Amino acid sequence: MNLDRTVCALATPPGTGGIAVVRVSGPQAYEMVAKVFTPRAAGKTVAGARGYTAMLGHFSLRGQELDETIALFFRAPHSYTGEDVIELSVHGGSVMAESLLEALCLAGCAPAGPGEFTRRAVVNGRMSLTQAEAVMEIIAAGGRQGAALAKTALDGALARTIREIQTGLQSLSAHLTAWIDYPEEDVPELQPAELTAALTEARTRLDRLIDGYGAGAVLRRGVDCVLLGRPNVGKSTLLNLLAGFDRAIVTPVAGTTRDVVEQAVQLGEIRLNLFDTAGVREVGEDGDAIEAEGIRRSWRKLEEAGLVLAVFEAGTPLTEEDRAIAARCQGRPALAVLNKQDLQPDPAALAAQEAALRPCFARVLPLTARDPASLPVLSAAVAELLGTARVDTGAAALCSARQLAAATAARVALAAAIDSQAQGLGPDAAGVCLADAQRALAELTGEDATEATLDEVFSTFCVGK
Repeated sequence: MNLDRTVCALATPPGTGGIAVVRVSGPQAYEMVAKVFTPRAAGKTVAGARGYTAMLGHFSLRGQELDETIALFFRAPHSYTGEDVIELSVHGGSVMAESLLEALCLAGCAPAGPGEFTRRAVVNGRMSLTQAEAVMEIIAAGGRQGAALAKTALDGALARTIREIQTGLQSLSAHLTAWIDYPEEDVPELQPAELTAALTEARTRLDRLIDGYGAGAVLRRGVDCVLLGRPNVGKSTLLNLLAGFDRAIVTPVAGTTRDVVEQAVQLGEIRLNLFDTAGVREVGEDGDAIEAEGIRRSWRKLEEAGLVLAVFEAGTPLTEEDRAIAARCQGRPALAVLNKQDLQPDPAALAAQEAALRPCFARVLPLTARDPASLPVLSAAVAELLGTARVDTGAAALCSARQLAAATAARVALAAAIDSQAQGLGPDAAGVCLADAQRALAELTGEDATEATLDEVFSTFCVGK
């Protein structure tokens, strides 16, 4: 990334809207904006604008005045990127925004790449890499809890926690190095019990971060959820209830759903990327080839899903297909939904059905898929199963697979250091492992991030952020 160039990009979504905002950042931001923006008030100039002020005017393209414009000015280093930044607001719609970008490019600006503004903020020390990753998590959050979790990371909670762990490890490492390399200085030996206790404390803090990653990721990004069951048990009815409209065709005819139907829905604080699958049944060698392919896709989706809602007809004896579904759900994050409670199934038959299903599922839920009152019950059960009900949105949390990999590597190194002491090895063995843990944590925070790592992180960002 070339910090000497001045870049511009649309910072609001493209298309029709009230306003469109174009952001300009770089060493020549004021000079280049002055070529296209003319203040309305006499005596006002772009060059003379102070930071954190606004100015009304218009922008021009090839000498023609095109639209009324409001310019917001930020002076380095007190801006989002740490550079001179100007944000230009014009009327919404693609024509004015594209014309403004064209004018800025003619004035010398270069189009910004994905995440380039935030990447400049990291390079210029305005935020850590963990805070930068939280930016996109806030943008992508599907619920308030997920947004709150990402906001906590943006405020620096994760960076502070990792820094505290790093500080403790650095003190240990310095003590070990001094004791090993400078015996003539009479440095007191770090007792094995004391060393193990300090290493264990650091590992425990990393354990908490790693253990909380799954639930936090669900809150921020949602989860792939598959609806599974034999024909006519109410899968499509449940999909329509979750979606809030008739997304899937519902008929008494077995095999109505022949392919996987996809729909994103919001269930409480969790976004479900929902897949309604073909009803699972035995179609035979001479059966419907299309339906058979739909059933094969149903099983494949089960393997990929982060959540399974297996639907059964309440009070009906389990069929071979039901038992096959239950067996495949065992050991997975799965709930059994006993649908059609409104038909008042026989209590004894219902109890027997629940007892048969319980060993294969985290929970068995009796409900009616056509009744909106079932949604809070299902929402609470899903939140409990996926752990989101127990997430502390004010605590530090890992928010990317990259961070998880680095934290896991640090934890493995600390476990090796602890194990070395349990085996009676010298403190120098722990010192080697400590160095590995410190490198992993430095990679997590971005202190030792390579250009390739930065390229990978910011490639996932939207242009304009």
